[in-house]
Amino acid sequence: MGAIYVARHGQAAFGTDDYDRLTPTGFTQARLLGAYFGLRQVRFDAVYTGTLRRHAETAQGIFEGNAAGDAPPDPQRRRGLDEYSSEALVSALKVVHAAPAAAAVRRDPLFVREHFRVLKEALLAWTEDRIRPLGMPVWRAFQDAAVAALIEARQRFPDGNVLVVSSGGPIAAIVAAVLNAPPQTAVELNLRMRNTSLTEFASSARRHQLISFNALPHLDTHTDATLSTYT
Repeated sequence: MGAIYVARHGQAAFGTDDYDRLTPTGFTQARLLGAYFGLRQVRFDAVYTGTLRRHAETAQGIFEGNAAGDAPPDPQRRRGLDEYSSEALVSALKVVHAAPAAAAVRRDPLFVREHFRVLKEALLAWTEDRIRPLGMPVWRAFQDAAVAALIEARQRFPDGNVLVVSSGGPIAAIVAAVLNAPPQTAVELNLRMRNTSLTEFASSARRHQLISFNALPHLDTHTDATLSTYT
């Protein structure tokens, strides 16, 4: 059987005008993940990413950190691995339910807590088809697109190692699908996912099976606890 390693992107620039880029911490996380793969002598037959900058930068950091690895395959970009729009979700919730505005994107703990409270409410409304965020598919179509990217990877490389770099939403959708879990479970999984965490699947051309979720093997013994982040 093959293996599919699904990595969430490194820490992005939450609280700035451009979230879609890695912070210095995010690059460090990605390079440490690459070093972990190098230590285990994991070489990838294919790389899949979403189309976002933070996905590309995370893949770049992983291969910079894997000094023992061969030249990486060219990433294959799939929109099904892109994240949802939190802005569209919150805006749709406000229209339907007159919910409080999302907190300003700042790193002050009170603002961050309020932002994610409102986002969770919006995610639940979206997955239950109670809101239709502008420019976004319905939840089931979003989930199907994420799963389709994983199925493509396993069918094209049934006996190989595949790296997938994505975001919390698509990864949670894939895990919920393989577990036959309800959409509410996908929301809970999404909001617990850590930066550069690994979700691993054993795979063949016919199916994929969950081995681990949201693991940080490259950080678990690291002395710098601040490298474990969520945003």
